[in-house]
Amino acid sequence: MDSQKILEAAADYFDPLLGRKLGEAGVELRLAGSKLQVRLGFPASGHRQALAAALREHLRTTAADVDVVVDWAVAPQAVQKGLQPLPGVKNILAVASGKGGVGKSTVAVNLALALAAEGARAGILDADVYGPSQPIMLGTRQRPSSPDRKHLHPVRAHGLQAMSLGFLIESEAQPAVWRGPMATQALTQMLNDTLWEDLDYLVIDLPPGTGDIQLSLAQRVPVAGSLIVTTPQDIALLDARKGLEMFRKVGIPVLGIVENMSTHVCSRCGHEEAIFGAGGGEKLAREAGTELLGQIPLDIRIREQADGGHPTVSAEPDSPLARRYREIARKAAARLAYGEPAGAFPTIEIVDD
Repeated sequence: MDSQKILEAAADYFDPLLGRKLGEAGVELRLAGSKLQVRLGFPASGHRQALAAALREHLRTTAADVDVVVDWAVAPQAVQKGLQPLPGVKNILAVASGKGGVGKSTVAVNLALALAAEGARAGILDADVYGPSQPIMLGTRQRPSSPDRKHLHPVRAHGLQAMSLGFLIESEAQPAVWRGPMATQALTQMLNDTLWEDLDYLVIDLPPGTGDIQLSLAQRVPVAGSLIVTTPQDIALLDARKGLEMFRKVGIPVLGIVENMSTHVCSRCGHEEAIFGAGGGEKLAREAGTELLGQIPLDIRIREQADGGHPTVSAEPDSPLARRYREIARKAAARLAYGEPAGAFPTIEIVDD
């Protein structure tokens, strides 16, 4: 079979993660001799082998014996009109919730760790200046160093670059008794004065609600995409919908919904029960025209590991719970890179050996 037909056959492969054919997504395909290189626009360490094997099998049906290699290159995505990308950061992802108590911060830190586990350079900014929780979840109270008394080096923890007001105050019990403008200024200073180092993704753990900090983020911070965290119960879904619509009104794409505490898993017998209701996240995603990226159960290990400074993806990287977070991270990064199906044709290059 000639090279062009091999590329066309590869472009016709339907990838379940992308939810469309490689050609429709616009995935870059490059053929050099008998080697097909598939270059994704998002980190996919946990997907590359399955994709390569499935694509090899797909090409065998066309009588082509081709070696398939999958890699990726994360590129900066579009942000709000009038804003420029943040130095040292390719993409900012905002993790938000309409109300407190839905486990947003736990999802945010595990999302950042999952992106790193998938092969990205990732960081996290704790934007909840009134109740910073990332220092506890990351297991460090290290104070960031400054090279010039104007800027800060990010704190390193579990392979992440991190910044939080909790790293800068003297005590965990010290409150931030600030009005909205002061809180907003603290957020923008932490974001802009931190010397982020070549990050593919910076995850921002937002405070709950749709107030000053969220509005300032939308107006001043170049955000490439957002994720909404909710629980299945009706009151959480109602507030989550408000947060989702806020991002859309300010031109920030919503990559999808994460349903946290979707079921309760008994630590003794393993029985799983939907104590907060069932199907809420899926219904919200369907009504809002977005995607349910994944469901995380209410599991005592997630709470214990976060409280102990070793979030699940770091503490048990091969566990079923960690795999759920990684699946969510892959889906979110894929949606950021390729958006909704648009029927684009891939970039194709033929190289003669």
